[in-house]
Amino acid sequence: MNKNIISAVVSGGLFLLLILLVSFVDVQTVPATGMEMGLSHINFAFSNLIGVNPLLYKLTTVLGIFLILVVVWFGLKGLMQLIHRKSLLKVDREILTLGGLYVVLALVYVFFEKVIINYRPIIMEGETEAEASFPSSHTMLVCVVMGSAIMLLGRYIKDEKTRRVLKIVFYLVIAVTVLGRLFSGVHWLTDILGGVLISICLLSIFAILLPKREDQSVRYQFSGNLK
Repeated sequence: MNKNIISAVVSGGLFLLLILLVSFVDVQTVPATGMEMGLSHINFAFSNLIGVNPLLYKLTTVLGIFLILVVVWFGLKGLMQLIHRKSLLKVDREILTLGGLYVVLALVYVFFEKVIINYRPIIMEGETEAEASFPSSHTMLVCVVMGSAIMLLGRYIKDEKTRRVLKIVFYLVIAVTVLGRLFSGVHWLTDILGGVLISICLLSIFAILLPKREDQSVRYQFSGNLK
């Protein structure tokens, strides 16, 4: 079976299992917010260990600019192809598939803003109550946008040195974002885990749907390596 199919099924299944665990297992009320929290002993222990670090939170928020730049770059590329080729069907299938991924990502984001699994461990500055926290939306957005961009580097960036530098930058943005959000203290441990799991699932499905090219030397699998 295709590795990406296995990855999508396993990560998606674990994500759904995590939702059930957070919703029904070891549920307690969070003193700081008055909201209920599942897997509370694990989450409380990690939260008490790391505390709250506003600097890391701000750093990961600023890194979101890379997310915006990547989306705009691919959006403009698709728009230019549409203008020059005069047909949506003639736009690269990679771009169309990426656009579909962005739409699904937006829908998942909105869904978990409306269907709240759990709330942040603290009430953020300027807010009157705790906000939705599962999965970590910032983690999910950055991982999916940067991860999908990494998969497409070989198709749209022909210069090997430039491709290598961008790949390193994108991986760093993902790593700093995930770890920064994890240790900032504004999310529960399970929020970050949920964000990573749903990201792997979406990226694996994206890799499955990407059109294959016989003359392409790069293998597009979400395995962390481009060959």
